[in-house]
Amino acid sequence: MRRNKQSALTETTTYILLGFKHPNHGYGVMKNIAELTHHRVNIAAGTMYGAIENLLKQEWIEEVPGGNARRKLYQLTELGICVIESEMERLEKVLNHSKEIMRGVK
Repeated sequence: MRRNKQSALTETTTYILLGFKHPNHGYGVMKNIAELTHHRVNIAAGTMYGAIENLLKQEWIEEVPGGNARRKLYQLTELGICVIESEMERLEKVLNHSKEIMRGVK
């Protein structure tokens, strides 16, 4: 999950980060992503908890009060917000370039 200004986030990482816009626990994010994507993206528990560990190390999310020993709550940090906003800008450019290139093709 390393990221510099030149690299893109994976689709899974993007969805996980978005899932922590508001305080949530890993299972809640997994469920929300599955529902949002109509089960096109399903994240296994091991993947989620490994991602949480990495996102904590990157300081993109932080633990917040209100959880318990079984279900800790996490939320985006200011850095995490910057990362997701940067990714949204990158994806928007890709979409705009794709539309520009494909205009008139059919």
